[in-house]
Amino acid sequence: MAGTAGTPGTPRVLRAMNDRAALDLLLEHGPLSRTRIGKLTGLSKPTASQLLARLEAAGLVLATGTTEGRPGPSAQLYEVNPASGHAAGLDVTPQRILAAVADITGRTVGRHELPTPGRRTGTPVVQQVTDALDGAVKAAGLARDDIHRLVIGTPGAFDPTTGRLRYASHLPGWHSPTLLDELAAALPMPFEYENDVNLVALAEQRLGAARGHADFVLLWNQEGLGAALVLGGRLHRGWTGGAGEVGFLPVPGTPLVRQVTKANSGGYQELAGSQAVPRLARELGIEDVPPGPYAESAAELVARAAEAGDDAHRHLLRTYATRLATGLASLVSVLDPELVVLSGASLTSGGEPLRALVQTELEELAASRPRLVVGDVREHPVLRGALESALATTRDEVFDTSR
Repeated sequence: MAGTAGTPGTPRVLRAMNDRAALDLLLEHGPLSRTRIGKLTGLSKPTASQLLARLEAAGLVLATGTTEGRPGPSAQLYEVNPASGHAAGLDVTPQRILAAVADITGRTVGRHELPTPGRRTGTPVVQQVTDALDGAVKAAGLARDDIHRLVIGTPGAFDPTTGRLRYASHLPGWHSPTLLDELAAALPMPFEYENDVNLVALAEQRLGAARGHADFVLLWNQEGLGAALVLGGRLHRGWTGGAGEVGFLPVPGTPLVRQVTKANSGGYQELAGSQAVPRLARELGIEDVPPGPYAESAAELVARAAEAGDDAHRHLLRTYATRLATGLASLVSVLDPELVVLSGASLTSGGEPLRALVQTELEELAASRPRLVVGDVREHPVLRGALESALATTRDEVFDTSR
């Protein structure tokens, strides 16, 4: 990142570019010596020393131990100062709000879960959000003012033209046209909102199975069936934020669902959503269908089918794979992605056996043949994506040394 004769910009801008390159390397690799930073950035030793001194004075890096176990004298190591910035994320479902705070390195330092039992709660949404956030901030040993940015992940999407939440009628209290203004007035930090499945795709793009891929589809199947579309490296949200609401997609094999937003379901959801798996298992004569919420029941059934050797479970997995591929074929035919990531418990629980079956079926049903992979980000992927989104902007602000 060292400036050359042909590099436009002032010395201050060039210094800021080198500073940011060094900070990004420290985030990626962990503690590094001055010599190693110089080699990775192309800077001379004196320039690297000046850079590190500048970042240390600004509170952005810390000296942390020395190299050991190598020939020659030990060298001072430097790391990003974790306390130089914090960001928060919220994962909202009808049952609960899960909140977390991460330091600027991405390490989660506080988490809080606030139960929100559907329509039984009388607590306004704004208070639910602030209570969940405050719980995570307190668990991190911080104050609200320490949080640079918040990203809120919800089902559906806020329509940019109306400010209303669409495609998520099952999320009570979140549909007021003034909600975003009320949140902005109540929160002391900038906040953004994003569709939950889009955030899972962001987590996979930054940390998981989609790293290095600019065109991919993420298919999510848990409480609902949805997709995220990443085209040219960027999320495609659509005109009303509804791109990827594939649960509403009409598909063969199930009756047409009309008035889909009122029904909060559609053909693909009815054919291959989590609620279809226990029903299919019973139709195939599987008697020990797990009780409880259908998403949990589906995940357990799919995991069992991926491991079991009996005919009924093998039939269940094959039929489920065909149903998944039926809707994916439409997506693949229109978008021609490089990669399809399978995520959500009703997909990841099937592991490689389910992935392989869906891949085979998709190659029969679609002209293009993207590679299918199982998602890597398994622990609270919506929350992880919210934190990654909030951290990206926070780092841009905190690491900007050109000001």
